[in-house]
Amino acid sequence: MVAAHHLRIHSIESFGTHDGPGIRLVIFAQGCQFRCLYCANPDTWDPHGGREMHIDEIVQLAISQQPFFGKRGGVTISGGEPTLQRVVLLELFQQLHAAGINTALDSNGRLLNDEVKDLLAETDYLLLDVKHINDDWHKQLTGVSNESVLQVAAYREQTGKEMWLRYVLVPGWSDQPEYLHQLGRHFAHYKSIKKLEIQPYHRLGVHKWEVLNMPYQLNDVPPPTQTQLNEVATIFRQYFTEVVIN
Repeated sequence: MVAAHHLRIHSIESFGTHDGPGIRLVIFAQGCQFRCLYCANPDTWDPHGGREMHIDEIVQLAISQQPFFGKRGGVTISGGEPTLQRVVLLELFQQLHAAGINTALDSNGRLLNDEVKDLLAETDYLLLDVKHINDDWHKQLTGVSNESVLQVAAYREQTGKEMWLRYVLVPGWSDQPEYLHQLGRHFAHYKSIKKLEIQPYHRLGVHKWEVLNMPYQLNDVPPPTQTQLNEVATIFRQYFTEVVIN
């Protein structure tokens, strides 16, 4: 059990530039319900792993870095899956807002209840990971359905608050043109989506699977080429105003 006012975290990245706008303090929360085949940090899955950090300590760390944030930067909570700790995150985000610091939440969209909705109301930027638009492929990639992911996206659109989509491109798994177009059509009318980020699949976390004595199932899958990334970006640009390759 995590003590009150504490967040169980995996790690911290200062001066992050890939998890929301501007320069950001990125806190990686511990615990995740997805079992993505390409996960670079399977050591975040265990909700009892990592270490506890008092939210006051996080706020003070953010305030100390505030001069570097500029007008756009702030704090991003990533994971793992942050919404597993939604109640304490709500308190954290409220304190950050009181200090004049904006908030971003990088979520897999697995949960949507009243507590998550309260958290989303305090979230300036939702970075929603859409692993696959096809439910069968999504289950193969993550072990769970994408139904809740699409529900979270629809709810965010309903609130009118900003959202970015994140899409991991895995050759042979999430690069099928028909499903890329399907994803585009599904979200084309969303006014809350300001950006879609294509994240190239990589193998940098394979050693962690080995350390945890877990079989890595994508050993034969190479990272996407620049040509493949460009082709996918071309498709997505038919539907989204801004598409970037991270």
